[in-house]
Amino acid sequence: MSDRHKPEWVPPEGGEEFSSRVRSGVKPGEQPEPAGERTANTLSLEDYAEGVLQCDRNRLARAITLIESSHPRHADLAQAVLQAILPRSGGSIRIGITGVPGAGKSSFIEAWGGWLLRQGHRLAVLTIDPSSSRSGGSILGDKTRMEQLARHPDCFIRPTPSGGALGGVAGHTRETILLCEAAGFDVVLVETVGVGQSEITVRSLVDFFLVMTLTGAGDELQGFKKGVMELADAVLVHKADGDNLAAARTVRNDLERVRHYFQPVTPGWQVPVLTASAHTGTGIEELWQVVERFRETTTASGVFAERRRDQQREWLHSLVQAYLLTDFRQQVGMQSTLQELEEQVAAGTLPATTAARRLIAAFRADSTDTASSTEES
Repeated sequence: MSDRHKPEWVPPEGGEEFSSRVRSGVKPGEQPEPAGERTANTLSLEDYAEGVLQCDRNRLARAITLIESSHPRHADLAQAVLQAILPRSGGSIRIGITGVPGAGKSSFIEAWGGWLLRQGHRLAVLTIDPSSSRSGGSILGDKTRMEQLARHPDCFIRPTPSGGALGGVAGHTRETILLCEAAGFDVVLVETVGVGQSEITVRSLVDFFLVMTLTGAGDELQGFKKGVMELADAVLVHKADGDNLAAARTVRNDLERVRHYFQPVTPGWQVPVLTASAHTGTGIEELWQVVERFRETTTASGVFAERRRDQQREWLHSLVQAYLLTDFRQQVGMQSTLQELEEQVAAGTLPATTAARRLIAAFRADSTDTASSTEES
């Protein structure tokens, strides 16, 4: 019997792209299975690249799984796939969406995404879910919260765990964006888990960053002082309908008064504050008009292209750091040295700065010895 399952709402002509695989959980005392081990029967480079460029949803999903794999034997193939599709990437508008818990991000994306699809756009929704620090698992439930979008042939939804592999959120999400763009999706939405470090990371890989709030979420003026609000290209007061409409307008007016005290994250752009409702559909078209005006303004000024270039450079630097950290941890004998120095630091007998310098010195010495042995052989 197949281990793949399709929801009841899948249309008769629906293919494997609508199916999912249910895996057993991690038993107490067991280690989670490495992600790379679950990607059996990898395709050839040509099959992956051709599938992505033809927007074969099944092969697109498998290509994303390949780049998310932590197994060393998948790394070279994943990079070759990215190299093959790179010339066809870069054509979308990349939009990050975050907000306080309860702001209704998923319901708003469902409504806004439906409107975009009716205008002829092709939409990719990448949702970042928090991963368990113990099992590495993640709920990944956004397809169930965006049921209408999940059914649409021009929409691709990909939930992604927030951590657990080289490059983390930014690394794999950047790569997934490139694959989706190469597949022909011209709008890419990246939904984050909430206010925190991942929002700062996502700001570094999108063109336009939307922060959602709502009435009754505390002191909105105090909330606007938070660093994540300073990253916004637009602020949206959601659930502006019914009895809540007047309160939403009040919050919008309050935020408009204080926005002038903050330096816009995008040069030459004044951050607008909007109201909208996924329930009634009001404000949805206006938000897209803001996005289009943002792209036109920043493209004309050169800011749009420069931000993309800066993000690519930042990606390179973050990957170098990640690779160096991996090499450091995998260096023979380094774990025992690290554990010994950690114990001294924890006991208060050795300053952390001294311990760090000793670790780096040991790493450099071992790397030099390894290089010398390689040259002699």
